[in-house]
Amino acid sequence: MKNGFTYFLGLFFALALAWSGIVLGSHVQLGQLAPYFDDNEGKAFPERLPGIAASGQLVYQDLGCAACHTQQVRRPDFGSDKARGWGDRQSVARDYVNQPHVQLGESRTGPDLSNFGARPLSVDDARLTQYLYEPHGGMPAYRFLFEERKITGERSAKALKAATPEGMEIVPTHRAEALVAYLQSLNNVYEYPEAKPVEPAAKEAEPAAAKPAAATPAAPGTPVPPAQPAAATPVATGAASAPVAPAKSATVTPAAPAASAAANPAAPVSRGASAASPAPNPVAPAAPTTPKEGKSK
Repeated sequence: MKNGFTYFLGLFFALALAWSGIVLGSHVQLGQLAPYFDDNEGKAFPERLPGIAASGQLVYQDLGCAACHTQQVRRPDFGSDKARGWGDRQSVARDYVNQPHVQLGESRTGPDLSNFGARPLSVDDARLTQYLYEPHGGMPAYRFLFEERKITGERSAKALKAATPEGMEIVPTHRAEALVAYLQSLNNVYEYPEAKPVEPAAKEAEPAAAKPAAATPAAPGTPVPPAQPAAATPVATGAASAPVAPAKSATVTPAAPAASAAANPAAPVSRGASAASPAPNPVAPAAPTTPKEGKSK
């Protein structure tokens, strides 16, 4: 190959860059993550698993329970985990800081177990131990975690309610008890600051925008646009109480007193004249006015 060295060198740098961004970048971002200390509670969360529960996590990993069960609660907008009762909040990276082997899971053939010990309908140790011995639905029976032995003296308080030969009993082994303790310790209900959902401010304005414009009251101080004036209709002087003429006689006739005043400026015009009064004849001469006696000095 002519440019084989350059090709393999570019391929090496591409793989190295991808590995650095995924592995080293995640380690830098989450590798130094520490438990969250709550001053009100006086302790750090998440709490470390007790000894028997830590051993049970190894049993959980050894049995391959992560192939059918997950330990991660998705956000409400990513699925219906909250509606199923698997958790009230989403899982965050801080939930796993004390776990040497994080069991996120591969599929959900069975329910999510991240908050198994905190569920209201969680079973007690005896019922959970019985559940591991008997097959239920798609979950197989793990009878190799139990021991069938002869009853010596009194019957053991840990003996299962199962059909056994006379004088025999079935009791859980240490691995079964550790697995039950680990499942009961799964309790990721503490709400970390980064686990709180962020509500965008745009959602608050959606109900107001959905209302019609006429029904939305104007905010105080908002300028109100002036109303458009209606088209003015010409009305003849003195015809306020007269009925409106039909559309055919829409032509307005000028008032008679105005025409008389224009023809004879000397004629006095009465202020209280009505539009219905007959107009004087502009052709006839005006009568001479004689001053009254007794008013001249």
